[in-house]
Amino acid sequence: MPDSPFRFSMIEPDAKAPTLKRLRQLSRLLDNVITIPGTQIGFGLDPILGLIPIGGDFLGIMFSSYIILEAARLGVSRATLSKMVLNVIIDGLVGAVPVLGDFFDFAWRANTNNIKLLEDYLKFPSQQKSADRWFIFGVLVGLLLIAIVLVALPVILVRMLWNALTGG
Repeated sequence: MPDSPFRFSMIEPDAKAPTLKRLRQLSRLLDNVITIPGTQIGFGLDPILGLIPIGGDFLGIMFSSYIILEAARLGVSRATLSKMVLNVIIDGLVGAVPVLGDFFDFAWRANTNNIKLLEDYLKFPSQQKSADRWFIFGVLVGLLLIAIVLVALPVILVRMLWNALTGG
């Protein structure tokens, strides 16, 4: 196959275990690194990032997108990648809603769900065809656009509110 403008390298079979371990650690850091003492309730950096106005949800989507990119490099199918993307979209869009989204971020664990999807796929990889590079590129561009919208929309809304309040 000739060189294409978009190169997508697959992870070698010997490197799958360390990659999966790294992705599990990232997922735990984002979704469940801190446990409330005396309970089994935990949360991670994702809901904390969501508390940061404007850029927090963007950062959360970028970290989650990395997990999806690595899953694609592991050869995960389109169907599984689509489910993973849906988890991140739900996390990003609902998480962007003021107050409600902050509570939602503590309950919805998109990264943990995505690691489960990845592990389930890796148990039986031959049952589905892996995604092609253009599908993966499209998914990542789509997630980037959603993240940008999550940054731009609050800025636009605050500006409109400010203009309405100040008569400007």
